[in-house]
Amino acid sequence: MAACRSRATVTEPCDWFPQQRIVGRRRRSPSPSLPAGLRRGWLYRRSKHCYRIPRCGLAADLVRRQVSLIAAGGSPVSALAAKSATSTIPIVFANASDPVRIGLVASLGRPGGNVTGVTQLSSELEAKRLGLLRELVPAATSVAILVNPARPDAETQSSLAQEAAQTLGLKLHILKAISEHDFDAVFRQLTQLQVAGLVVAPDALFTDHRDQIVALAQRYSIPTIYELRDYVVAGGLISYGTGISEVFRQAGVLAGRILKGEKPDNLPVLQPTKFDLVINLKTAKALSLTIPPGVLSIADEVIE
Repeated sequence: MAACRSRATVTEPCDWFPQQRIVGRRRRSPSPSLPAGLRRGWLYRRSKHCYRIPRCGLAADLVRRQVSLIAAGGSPVSALAAKSATSTIPIVFANASDPVRIGLVASLGRPGGNVTGVTQLSSELEAKRLGLLRELVPAATSVAILVNPARPDAETQSSLAQEAAQTLGLKLHILKAISEHDFDAVFRQLTQLQVAGLVVAPDALFTDHRDQIVALAQRYSIPTIYELRDYVVAGGLISYGTGISEVFRQAGVLAGRILKGEKPDNLPVLQPTKFDLVINLKTAKALSLTIPPGVLSIADEVIE
């Protein structure tokens, strides 16, 4: 998504975000106090396969069109692709990676260059997710995490989860999927490994295909914890993470400040201050799980 100087608006849905949220933003007019010469237009570009930088050429198209700002969400690949395409056009990202670790910014407080944004730091929450999974299945000795190895911080996701598992006394299996066609094989492998639960790591590929993943978790009766509430609404067991709507709202605020004249290198990367725990009791019942009262008492939302 990009602010542009053209009167024309290309409105294509974007797979980096859930489509309904993009449509909502598309209908909202930018601030009337934008700098002189900046038209109120938006260019939307989508790619169902923008999970790897070599395949994500849409940022270069936006640069050729001389847009005023590029907003990159979903997979961190979109932000990295935008950064590789331009060092002058401001970029605002909104994703679940550590932007310092993957090379998007120099530091959270002083990003430097033309990039700033909002980080969910979701990988750092794997310890909490594993802990919650352990509370739901206290007899668990072996669990798994599903990662996308094409993701820039996949190794970080795996290592942080491994450290957390060791602390909890759990054996962790790391399973990988680079496309939706891998999911069936992953869940068959989970049953062979006889794991007691699964953590689905943050990734746009998994979010885009959350209905498929949730259905497989139900079919194979595997207690699974996710990053986003959307999974639980789709029938997933439990989620713990930042509310995605708030992340996009904060990214929109940053974009507005830049379009009004502020420089991205002077705008610190924003971090979440609240994390939501959402539980689906219907799914818990189907899995013959009793949610501990202590977990229920801290839930932000319980779906019955």
